[in-house]
Amino acid sequence: MPDTSSPTGREPQLHAIPRADGSAPRALVVGATGYIGGRLVPRLLAAGYRVRVLGRSANRVAAFPWGGEVDVVEGSAEESDAVKEAVEDVDVLFYLVHSMSAGKGFEETDLNAAHTIADAAAAASVSRLVYLGGLHPNDVELSPHLRSRVEVGEVFLESGVPTLVLQAGVVIGSGSASFEMVRHLTEVLPYMPAPRWVRNHIQPIAVRDVMHYLLGAARVDADVNRAVDIGGPDVLRYGQMMNGYAVEAGLRQRPIASLPVFTPGLASHWVNVVTPIPREIARPLIASLQNECVMKNHDVDELIPLPEDGLTTYRGAVSLALRRLEADEIETSWQDADLSGVPSDPLPSDPDWAGQVVYTDKRSAKTTAPVDKLWTVIEGIGGETGWYSSPVLWAIRGWMDRFVGGIGLARGRRSKGRLGVGDAIDFWRVEALEPGELLRLRAEMKVPGLAWLELRATADEEGGSRYDQRAVFFPRGLAGRLYWLSVLPFHGFIFRGMANRIAAAAEAEPTA
Repeated sequence: MPDTSSPTGREPQLHAIPRADGSAPRALVVGATGYIGGRLVPRLLAAGYRVRVLGRSANRVAAFPWGGEVDVVEGSAEESDAVKEAVEDVDVLFYLVHSMSAGKGFEETDLNAAHTIADAAAAASVSRLVYLGGLHPNDVELSPHLRSRVEVGEVFLESGVPTLVLQAGVVIGSGSASFEMVRHLTEVLPYMPAPRWVRNHIQPIAVRDVMHYLLGAARVDADVNRAVDIGGPDVLRYGQMMNGYAVEAGLRQRPIASLPVFTPGLASHWVNVVTPIPREIARPLIASLQNECVMKNHDVDELIPLPEDGLTTYRGAVSLALRRLEADEIETSWQDADLSGVPSDPLPSDPDWAGQVVYTDKRSAKTTAPVDKLWTVIEGIGGETGWYSSPVLWAIRGWMDRFVGGIGLARGRRSKGRLGVGDAIDFWRVEALEPGELLRLRAEMKVPGLAWLELRATADEEGGSRYDQRAVFFPRGLAGRLYWLSVLPFHGFIFRGMANRIAAAAEAEPTA
């Protein structure tokens, strides 16, 4: 459900400007399934744009409420053929992609993708390119991720396509990684030993104001080709942000001690332990806080008028985010972002297993509950609800995964009751969803192989239903075989108990 306090796109100052022939302009969004892109697309549609998205999976796009209203080109920003197809007949291109990998080579990947997009946009005579970059100081050494975002912006500015680079700092909104990091650090720790960067000044911006600037960027004059800073009305220290959250959440303010021993690497480990944010995402976020990042000027005001009700204060943004959390109306979340280095292979069909080593664990249970109640239990699995069996062992498995750099169980899920293809559930990812029938989860924990978990509901002739559960594991080498053998004793009661308790939970579901 969209954030009704955000720009809708229907505001006169944000509405699409028709083409010379009176037809609606076409917008291409690269990164439409991400945190920002997933919110921008419905607002572009409301503003009167015809929207096309470039994405790796059409099924993932279709899972969004707006998925049926957009054209989809399957592919990535690095695939020149897909990009050339995507930019055809496009007026404005929004580039909302940035690698969050902490591994080597991400800068080269970012630059290659930027050059592919820039060259194709120039060849297709795209009228406007909009890129969401990072707020940064000048004349200082930047973190690798922040430096990469600056370099990508420069590629677009030199492309020959009129470009507006919007440079934003910490984005605050329900589901944003920055907000979740502040939230969990503040709620978990009564006393905060922190790195020196908690005393640096930063200028957070509400996600609703990011939407305003992105929509407004599509309407700027054709000769504008520059980078501008965007930010909210408050300049704060990171420690002040934490205590501002505490006030809005009804908590007492936290004493914060600045310690010189926390490097970005150590701090990311600390965040990984205390919050759901994995090291892979925490490290670039923390590294970007090493310098003071505030707007150098307000030139953006000359290009994009301020919202009619003004920019949102930091505490106002926190209040809005908390309300969305309480109402279970998180529109997009960092939780559903693709992580580098995790498997994305789809489960092969059973006949394709011939000649391969594959291990399976199958469980079934009958229940007197009708199939719709069984499906309600299946669709609500994970997150705060848990996995219906041996919570201590599930927790241990989650901590083991976090210890080796995985996502662990703390990621949770964006919505308590709704799922779509591509959504994250703890250390699983929804790969297939047939409402009322099948939920297939692909494992994103660190394992020596590829793993899936299928949950299926089937109606029986007596008015009840049958629950079928299948775990599938394709081992990688000897390590994979040994891994399966090591966990096999636990599967006997974890998976058996899970099947029986899910069936029992379906019978306990209240009648509508």
